Amino acid sequence: MINEFYSTMIDHGRWILIPRGLGTTLLIAMCAIAIGTVLGCVFALFKISKSKVLKAVAGVYTTVIRGIPMATQLMIFYFVVFSPLGVSNTILVAVIAFGINSGAYCTEIFRAGIQGVDKGQMEAGRSLGLSWAQTMRRIILPQAVRTVLPTYTSEFIALIKETSVASFIAVVDLQKACDNIRNATYNAWIPLLSCAVIYLVLTFGLTKLFALGEKRLAKADRK
Repeated sequence: MINEFYSTMIDHGRWILIPRGLGTTLLIAMCAIAIGTVLGCVFALFKISKSKVLKAVAGVYTTVIRGIPMATQLMIFYFVVFSPLGVSNTILVAVIAFGINSGAYCTEIFRAGIQGVDKGQMEAGRSLGLSWAQTMRRIILPQAVRTVLPTYTSEFIALIKETSVASFIAVVDLQKACDNIRNATYNAWIPLLSCAVIYLVLTFGLTKLFALGEKRLAKADRK
């Protein structure tokens, strides 16, 4: 087994593909969650606004994006939207596609968090002379953040796993790196199990890290 692992993963320096692919996976996930967070905040405010137009725009966005598989969206962005424009940077396309997809889920996460805050908080803020925006920023959003943090972190972890379909547009992420090793060695189980273990360790570690952060935040609230 050791000899087989060496000939598959170590020989010819194939192992170097793994950290490179992992780096690409993390880059896409972190950039995408940043884009998704911004879009989520904007469209969540659209959804709770009094404007029917803004509500409709946000509703269409979340319905369409959440209703289409990520792999299909990725290929539409690459082959239908960006390729005709001459954009060939697959990592950039992946970041935008995953970011827009994440934004739809973040929209619902943030909307639920904001609407979960007692309505009396807004009335109290306005009675103190604060504007709607000031009340939202200083009173509502800080409470909503604490509520949505567990779901938001779960979205980030799910996004990391979803990036495995980035190989559909030839992005050499972690999944594609392991697949390239499999194709080169005709050995499936070692590269694929290695890929699975890395994803498991990564998501498990992030889960524990975020859980620790939530506990510290909860302790700070009780003081």
